[in-house]
Amino acid sequence: MQLFHVEFYVRDVDAYAAEMERSYGFLRIGEAADSRARSTVLQRGTAILVVTQGLDETHPAALFVGVHGDGVGDIALGVADARAAHTRAVAAGARAVSEPAELSDGTVTAVIGGFGNVTHTFVQPGGPDQDWVLPRFRIDADRRREARRTDTADVIEIDHFAVCLEADMLQPTVDFYRTAIGFEEIFEEHIVVGDQAMISKVVQSPSGAVTLTLIQPDVTRKPGQIDRFLKEHGASGVQHIAFRVADAVRSVARMMGNGVDFLTTPATYYRLMEQRLELSVHTVAELERLGILVDEDHDGQLFQIFTRSSHARRTLFFEIIERVGARTFGSGNIKALYEAVEAEKLDRRIAGA
Repeated sequence: MQLFHVEFYVRDVDAYAAEMERSYGFLRIGEAADSRARSTVLQRGTAILVVTQGLDETHPAALFVGVHGDGVGDIALGVADARAAHTRAVAAGARAVSEPAELSDGTVTAVIGGFGNVTHTFVQPGGPDQDWVLPRFRIDADRRREARRTDTADVIEIDHFAVCLEADMLQPTVDFYRTAIGFEEIFEEHIVVGDQAMISKVVQSPSGAVTLTLIQPDVTRKPGQIDRFLKEHGASGVQHIAFRVADAVRSVARMMGNGVDFLTTPATYYRLMEQRLELSVHTVAELERLGILVDEDHDGQLFQIFTRSSHARRTLFFEIIERVGARTFGSGNIKALYEAVEAEKLDRRIAGA
């Protein structure tokens, strides 16, 4: 199983596609349109984004945007047998959205419900040249080749999706992905930040190509960012997408130059960072200049930074991540950031005393 593409449902397809081109270096490689919707497909490395605007009020994109605003509506999964994948998922309790259908080139697709209003399209390619995009798109072959090149690209692939779930939905969702789609649970943790907390489990396809970080609020603690997402989004959904890059310092600097607004990090974080780990690449000065965070596990280190959400409801943002061996997701940074903020508050109180 592979990640085929991720589809965004949006109010304005041209504006959204232009933003992904300008800010993150994606290339617009194809278009599709009919009486009900317009779509653009963009690519960088192996990361493929389909951006769809519903023209008919009954189109799934229009319905989604009406409830949630712009957001991730479908995560398409490439499979060897779409009919079998659909049958297995529905037998395990998945909601059938579209029955298997064969397209003009032999590609077979089928759609099931996932979490919230997000669906999964199973895609069985009809041939070697259709292993990543559906026939309905008119593709510019030269731009497609350029988009695949990673030697000149910042974004290499989609590393993972972070999904916010309602309280008590974490384990049922994990069970769903294990039994209906064949994912494996690979990681679990309880993250406490001051008087807030969240519970997270990670599920991944056997190939390792598709990773979902599933998060629910700990209702025994005070409400926090997961609760805010659920309130503003109106249901479970994708909170952020992590784009993997080869060099976080180079990529983040370039994206900042393109106008991407990243969350800031207190200077105290970097003072404390030097006490908890030794950097494998980059320097403290480079990371502090750009606000990049670093965490490590038994396999290595990761460097990450989050964009400030430009969504009208502040419910969707992106992560830039560089992995130097590490296989986890930077949960140590949540604790480290909290400690840095508290230390900075203490410094200000002492200075004002």
